Amino acid sequence: MNSFRFSIKSIGFDEHYQPADNTRITTNFANLARGERRQQNLRNTLAMINKRFNSLVGWDNPNSDRYSVQLDIISVAIHVDSTSDSDDHNFPAIEVLKTTIIDRKTNQRIEGIVGNNFSSYVRDYDFSLVLPEHNKNQTTFSIPDQFGDLHGKLFQYFVNSEAYQHHFTKPPVICLSVSDNKTYQRTSNQHPVLGVEYQPNESSLTEQYFKKMGLEVRYFMPAGSAAPLAFYFFGDLLNDYSNLELASTISTMETFQRIYRPEIYNAHAAAGERYQPNLKNRDHAVTDIVYDRAERSRLAVEQGKFAEEHFIKPHHALLSRVLEQPLEHRI
Repeated sequence: MNSFRFSIKSIGFDEHYQPADNTRITTNFANLARGERRQQNLRNTLAMINKRFNSLVGWDNPNSDRYSVQLDIISVAIHVDSTSDSDDHNFPAIEVLKTTIIDRKTNQRIEGIVGNNFSSYVRDYDFSLVLPEHNKNQTTFSIPDQFGDLHGKLFQYFVNSEAYQHHFTKPPVICLSVSDNKTYQRTSNQHPVLGVEYQPNESSLTEQYFKKMGLEVRYFMPAGSAAPLAFYFFGDLLNDYSNLELASTISTMETFQRIYRPEIYNAHAAAGERYQPNLKNRDHAVTDIVYDRAERSRLAVEQGKFAEEHFIKPHHALLSRVLEQPLEHRI
């Protein structure tokens, strides 16, 4: 798609991290890096990630301290070649995380996985503006026509772009929480790091939305976890990535989930054969990391409006043409 190009910036996520001005403030890592306890929040979060990673990779790791996980925030801007003038307009579209594994025994840096967390202004627009407006006067919930089509194409343009191919060697893996209105059944399939596989009773709206991004999904509960995680991926999740790569995603995203969804991921009782997540579960522990969940929901609406004002409306004609064009799958 000649009308779009992408640029990528990277910033380290450590205890000194300060969110950039154009960072989505609903993003997990940005939320943690604010307020009086920001540095303690970040330090504790990184310690939780490293502890969880070492628990997952116990081989040749007798003291559970061989590895640490380094995180980089990847910010992606879409540059739009406007047809009305020669100016190049850019929009801060996506933020993801990239993991790098540090092996202290060999002093080796091992490339991890890009993706993990996923933040998108256009997704905020879809879920916080388009979907509520469509259902405002309806008695039964429904999905608008072409819901997620634009976002899905933009994401696939990015993964197929020269910018992505230049920076990353493998397709992304995005790791999210399970849906609290679906039921998950344990299967007999088990992976040495991902753990036991679960299957949902039906497809969720998030699954359908991410499918338009070209992503498949599988649900696994690693050993020592309280609930399954949703892994969204291209290709073959179990064979395209090493155990260390997968462990870096699990340790990172399970830590975030334990912080802001403790009712599910920091529950005292682990998921059984048949599992339905419950955000009202009182039998859970909270971390000592401050996270403002109510603010996150409120700001999603504001950021959806930002996408509408600065991307959707200014480029409406171009984006309408994008929706009409077939997508070439090259991932």
